[in-house]
Amino acid sequence: MSNSLREKLLGLGFKAPEPEPRRPAKTERPAAGGGKDRPAGARHGGPGKPGAGGKLRPQGERRPGGGRPGGGKPGQGGAPRKPRTAEEIDLAKAYAIRAQREKEERIEAERLRQEEAARRRAAKARCAELLKDKSLNDAAAELVRHFEYGGKIKRIYVNPDQLRALNAGELAVVQLDGRYLLVTAALADEVGALLPSLVALKVDPNAPAGDDPYADPQYQVPDDLVW
Repeated sequence: MSNSLREKLLGLGFKAPEPEPRRPAKTERPAAGGGKDRPAGARHGGPGKPGAGGKLRPQGERRPGGGRPGGGKPGQGGAPRKPRTAEEIDLAKAYAIRAQREKEERIEAERLRQEEAARRRAAKARCAELLKDKSLNDAAAELVRHFEYGGKIKRIYVNPDQLRALNAGELAVVQLDGRYLLVTAALADEVGALLPSLVALKVDPNAPAGDDPYADPQYQVPDDLVW
């Protein structure tokens, strides 16, 4: 502020601010214990210096449980494991031999299953060739011939002559891909030699009549009956 302005303000009754007293500079307090500096090792109980309780700990010594022999976890560096007895060894060998045998049996069973599946596929393909264009099914047939196959009652439509030949064992029925085909007895024998499960009906003329109740022409099941 200039002197002229200061004088004008003083003339108007304003008082000039008094300067603040100077504060003394802060001084560091003396350290505890007479203000003397302690050695770095004495403050923290360094190696070779008195620690808690005034006891000395030799340099390199570890605390209990710190990994030295005898202070580790149980099972580490402890007593050696007890050797197995001869009986335990023999039992382990027996289990290993049994497991290996069971594995070999499973492998062999799977191999036989695959071989059987391949044989059935080949036999079915051969039967399809034999039955090609050999079916005697009559599209105009009205008579129903029932027979049991696969635990269920099945049926095939035949004409009067075919019904008589079927009951006499001269004709037979084979199943291929869900269809029931009327064929000669000789052809049914060829199919049966390859895959017996495909022969659905082949009457033995020498068998008692009671063995096949559906062979009697008088025995008719109503068409509206659900099997």
